[in-house]
Amino acid sequence: MGEGGERFLYEGTTRPMALHEEMQRSGHWLFRHRSYLPLVLVLPTLIALGRFELPGRGRAVPEVWEAVCLAVALVGLAIRVYVVGHVPRGTSGRNTKRQKAAKLNTTGMYSIVRHPLYLGNFLIWLGISMFYCAWWLVAIFVLSFWIYYERIMLVEEEFLREKFGQAFVEWADRTPAFLPRFSQWRSPALPFSLRMVLRKEYPGLMALVGAFFCLELCQDSLAARRLVVEPFWGALVALALITFFLLRVLKKRTSLLEVKGR
Repeated sequence: MGEGGERFLYEGTTRPMALHEEMQRSGHWLFRHRSYLPLVLVLPTLIALGRFELPGRGRAVPEVWEAVCLAVALVGLAIRVYVVGHVPRGTSGRNTKRQKAAKLNTTGMYSIVRHPLYLGNFLIWLGISMFYCAWWLVAIFVLSFWIYYERIMLVEEEFLREKFGQAFVEWADRTPAFLPRFSQWRSPALPFSLRMVLRKEYPGLMALVGAFFCLELCQDSLAARRLVVEPFWGALVALALITFFLLRVLKKRTSLLEVKGR
């Protein structure tokens, strides 16, 4: 590091922290708080809402565009559902305190991309960020996602490298990190488990429905200058809430969502 360069204390020493080590340290912190990334978008989304107006349509988002945004987000959710439904127990979880991996996943979605769950997250929040037709909001989201998850991926891959050694290196060499390579597809090693999906993914479904409900509510209410709840979205968010609490109770208080043999 050149004269006048910033120096860091790392693990109790006075040596300069290498960029790789700095990214790992920040990656560990971001891993524990990765569920809060959507909060970064709240303020710019409100600004986009305040400035939003389409020529000849005022503040009304075209229904076709709403459907496109929702479809992009649903593709992301579908990717997550497919991945979670086929993975062994003890992997691909929502854990935030520490890294864990019972085995190295190399089949199904993991045969074409190393981080399919984050690919799913990207599409979910891309659909949400597109809603108000603000290109700068989408740009902020993409940049935030890149900075945020690049460090998390680095930490996760260092953990997998240490645990699985050469097996991880060979898999990582042939498998892209984020953009799928479909020609490498291998069928999942385990059958699809709906119980696993219901056990793990009900918060994601609630978050997706809740986000689009809030976007629609704010847009319609601002346009009408009064609180407006469309019957469709009101019914959908009510159904999502009932489903969320029902599945949470089943998970916490019963064994109905337990998956045997994984």
